[in-house]
Amino acid sequence: MKIIPSPALVRQSLAGHSWLGLLAGALLYLVCLSGTLAVFYPEFERWEQPRVPEYLEVDPGIFDTAYAEALARDPAATEHVFIGLPHGDMPRATVSTDNVGWFVHRDGSLGEQVAHDWTHILLDLHLFLHLPESFGMIVVSLLGVILCGLIISGLLAHPRLFKDAFSLRLRGSKRMEQVDIHNRLSVWGTPFHLMIGITGAYFGLAMLILPVIAEVYYEGDTDRVMATLFGAEPQLEQTLERPAAVGRAVRAVEEMAADSRPFYVTLEEVGTPQQFMLVGAGYPRRLIYAEQFRFDSAGNYLDKAGFSDGEAGKQAIFSVYRLHFGHFGGLPVKFAYALLGLALTVVAVSGVNIWLARRKHRDLLNPLWTGFVWGAPLALAVSALAQVVFGIPATALFWITLLLCGCLSRLLDDDRRTRRQLLWYTAGAAFALVAGHMAKFGSHAVGGAALWVNVAWLTVAVIFCLAATKAGTRLSRR
Repeated sequence: MKIIPSPALVRQSLAGHSWLGLLAGALLYLVCLSGTLAVFYPEFERWEQPRVPEYLEVDPGIFDTAYAEALARDPAATEHVFIGLPHGDMPRATVSTDNVGWFVHRDGSLGEQVAHDWTHILLDLHLFLHLPESFGMIVVSLLGVILCGLIISGLLAHPRLFKDAFSLRLRGSKRMEQVDIHNRLSVWGTPFHLMIGITGAYFGLAMLILPVIAEVYYEGDTDRVMATLFGAEPQLEQTLERPAAVGRAVRAVEEMAADSRPFYVTLEEVGTPQQFMLVGAGYPRRLIYAEQFRFDSAGNYLDKAGFSDGEAGKQAIFSVYRLHFGHFGGLPVKFAYALLGLALTVVAVSGVNIWLARRKHRDLLNPLWTGFVWGAPLALAVSALAQVVFGIPATALFWITLLLCGCLSRLLDDDRRTRRQLLWYTAGAAFALVAGHMAKFGSHAVGGAALWVNVAWLTVAVIFCLAATKAGTRLSRR
């Protein structure tokens, strides 16, 4: 027996899908575009500071003195010290307080300060839309919920969606072209899109759900919920006569969990009798972000959180991060995530394009949308050029560039001309970025991760040049 949605349900689902898409389209576009790039944020961090020496093997004992030196250099109060051990995605060592961080040389001495400012702009756009973090995380998480609603309503609104999965009309009307692009990419990417929506919703909404869980199961005690999920803090009374034995703790984890690799250490309650260490160890064949092993300041083992072998819910919670960002399986998975993320970005844009094409009139919304869509890549390139090459704080510049693109689009009031102009500008900014990066960092700009990121920027520049040339040819035929 065939199960076919009723015409009324189809109409209602289509209406709900359109309004949800219009409401969330612009924000989803920014989140999806920045998220596609954020898959490669470790490579961007290495590209921003290409002079930093890279290595994978190091004696963990060097961090005993490295973190003590970091505390001596930073006079401000800090409750934590974060130590990044070198690993495959980030073959560099770092030590940071709550205020500032430094790279660590092989001998344990501190190098230049950690400064990944443009990568942070990119990540903050994806995670918070540059809003205050607590509020922005909730907004972005709600977009994840909306994305799930769009996927479900879209499937219900198009009963022939899977039947027409191979239909692609690129030479018809603009509306039908956008419809086919939107529907085909939506169908083929549905499992990925749904996973991104669910995991994206989790990050911010989990904190909203926490008080509810505490009220229902823990008599309103949120600390007990956190202790159940992440483990209660150890109750210690110690005399801190020497630096924490970071090296001893790392070596203990290497012995206890031979199939894992420690990649970070966090010192909590720094400088107090309750000071303890968390050693995070990744498992190459597992989705969990890390297992956390706890040690006192002298490097004596206390317990572990149980993310690797605890209850299924615990393991699932600590698997969300890697599943969302594609940080498992190496570069092939990252490239797959980038392609699927780009497809989701196109789906977000084409959804609004369909709505605009369906209307019977043209108003201010049309040029503003064109300027917004094609201005976002330009704003990212301009912000990278300003921040990485010239050291100019670029968060505000990103939004100013986006605003100017909207003004240009309104002035031209011609979607094709606007698109062509912004394609040329983005290509020029990308070329300038690579040239500036090479001028600033010399031979370091053409080695390691920096080389591949610069090649990627050049590829974007060439693609945008070709697209602008093609758009110019079409304009001349009008």
